Amino acid sequence: MKRLKRKKQHVEVHENGFLKTRDADIGKKQKLAEIHQALNCDPVDIETLRRAAVCKGGLLTDELRRKVWPKLLNINVFDLPPKPGKDVRENHKDCNQVLLDVRRSMKRFPKCMPAAERAVLQEQLTDIILDVLKRHSQLHYYQGYHDVAVTLLLVVGERMALALLDKLSIFHLRDFMDPTMDSTKHILNYLMPILEQVDTELHDFMLRAEVGTIFALSWLITWYGHVLSEFKHTLRLYDFFLASHPLMPIYLAAAIVLHREKEVKTTECDMAMVHHLLSRIPQDLPYELLIARAQELFDQYPPSVLAKKAALQSRKSLSVSTFQAFQLSTLHQRPDSVLQRLTKNTGSFSRHASASSNVALLPRDSSAWGRGNRVMKMAVWGLSATLGAAVFAVAQTAMDWGPEVLLQLF
Repeated sequence: MKRLKRKKQHVEVHENGFLKTRDADIGKKQKLAEIHQALNCDPVDIETLRRAAVCKGGLLTDELRRKVWPKLLNINVFDLPPKPGKDVRENHKDCNQVLLDVRRSMKRFPKCMPAAERAVLQEQLTDIILDVLKRHSQLHYYQGYHDVAVTLLLVVGERMALALLDKLSIFHLRDFMDPTMDSTKHILNYLMPILEQVDTELHDFMLRAEVGTIFALSWLITWYGHVLSEFKHTLRLYDFFLASHPLMPIYLAAAIVLHREKEVKTTECDMAMVHHLLSRIPQDLPYELLIARAQELFDQYPPSVLAKKAALQSRKSLSVSTFQAFQLSTLHQRPDSVLQRLTKNTGSFSRHASASSNVALLPRDSSAWGRGNRVMKMAVWGLSATLGAAVFAVAQTAMDWGPEVLLQLF
């Protein structure tokens, strides 16, 4: 009797485990079906796509990202910009700095990537960055911009990455591309008011430590690409940010600090010590929980409420002020099947290439690395400027900014 009872219990545990796995598979299949249905609606169901990008698991695969990311940014994949011309580097004021940053970021590539393939990607990365800057003379390059660019490049390929980067640069990333860092500091200033609303003890501790917000600078301007070691986590956050308000990265920063509040409060109340702790993001963070927390913080304390504080009234964010118009522009997109038929009728699939060549240029999913693929498994390239002379007491724990960049923050 005892033996039979044990066997029955074993079967029940096994079945329960199987049911959990099966439920997860069903949930994934249902999400995939919803995304494909939203993509095929006319007009495209952009709200469903945004929810899919934000909710648990994000967009699931690189193949889906190549379909959904352009819709989130209102980009017609059958009318992509041409590849940057050979003259894109000629007489460009930022060319030397971009080349230097890209060259220094070699260590961010997968170890298994052939040197020749990495060299091709570096050339493409340099060219798409310079092409966007050349198109928009009002935009200024910043160290960390290439972290965003390389994430796009490795998922969607050169021409689509150029289109996505161009759109992000004039909307979501616009405040970081001013001639000075005043707008960037303005966005960083949202962090402490969020903490004050949720945990006054933590907020006051950080004020006493005089740690400021410099520890979150690289998080913000690279969309966390510089600080995450696993590329899958970077992609998950990009799903979230592309579907969200431009200030969402600072809300995620608040969620991370709040998640680590016990560590912070038990650290010596000293600027260098607290900065050293916060500037290093643990690689085992519960990203789905943090994304949900960031969204919750945004809903409870939207930018319009936080901006009423005196410190946030003095400057107007271009990214924030143009976001509503940008969102409205995404609501009336045609599905790709219609766009393809329309472009066929007009005699061309895109400005400079056929649809088939567009597809051929796309990388495959990141899971296929090591089989001649061009999608990374590991972290996005990092910021590359070497920190020169010490600018402040915790410079040795700061990220590798050039001293001229750090000086602009104070």
